[in-house]
Amino acid sequence: MLQSDVRKHNQDAWDNQVDQSNRWTTPVDRETIQRARNGDFAIVLTPTKPVPKDWFPSLQGTETLCLASAGGQQAPILAAAGARVTVFDNSPKQLDQDRFVADRDGLEMKFVEGDMADLSMLFDDSFDFIFHPCSNMFSSKVIPVWQECFRVLRSGGVLMTGFTNPMRYIFDDERKENGNLEVRYALPYSDSDHVDEDHIREMIQTGKPLEFGHTLEDQIGGQLRAGLMLTGFYEDRYADSDHDPLSAFLDTFIATRAVKP
Repeated sequence: MLQSDVRKHNQDAWDNQVDQSNRWTTPVDRETIQRARNGDFAIVLTPTKPVPKDWFPSLQGTETLCLASAGGQQAPILAAAGARVTVFDNSPKQLDQDRFVADRDGLEMKFVEGDMADLSMLFDDSFDFIFHPCSNMFSSKVIPVWQECFRVLRSGGVLMTGFTNPMRYIFDDERKENGNLEVRYALPYSDSDHVDEDHIREMIQTGKPLEFGHTLEDQIGGQLRAGLMLTGFYEDRYADSDHDPLSAFLDTFIATRAVKP
């Protein structure tokens, strides 16, 4: 499957997730925005752990890019906390969730539809802060994401990102859901390489996004090779191990903080 086909499929799939009220598509309420205006907020890069407070730069007037981060959640909270936010996402309906919160609560935000691996419509050295939660699993390429983040960040700018530990993708999904952790796939992993398999065919037919298991060399080493300096790291997992058997054994998500020298 071509990269352009993956992008279009995942665009439609995330629009569909909005229609189905996926957890990551539900806008925050007014009370959450009001608390953020008072400096009281918590947001996540990974499924459950809030980002440490000392990871954030000063947000007041800070040019902030919420990359592949639409859905009416993190971006409006950061805007309410004082940041000058641009939301960049592949899904029009996800961007509409941010527009809804901005209109409801009087927040000034910019909205850009596009591919996270191609930020060519954004200028060099134009952001002080990039917030990029667990979303590059939906991009077939991750190295260009880091290269573009480096390009659009100003010197001293901060990139905070969450991503999936690729070991999640070595197991047979159908058996994993039943608690049978059978190793089946090699890394790096791509759903698009297995479109002839029943569970992937069902994902495509039911409008679920395709995923990609990028190696840690590309996820962490890719940031370093792009020129960024890592300054923070933590791991996370799903809270409910009954629905995610791997979470009974180990953390399978990673968050990093990096700075452009």
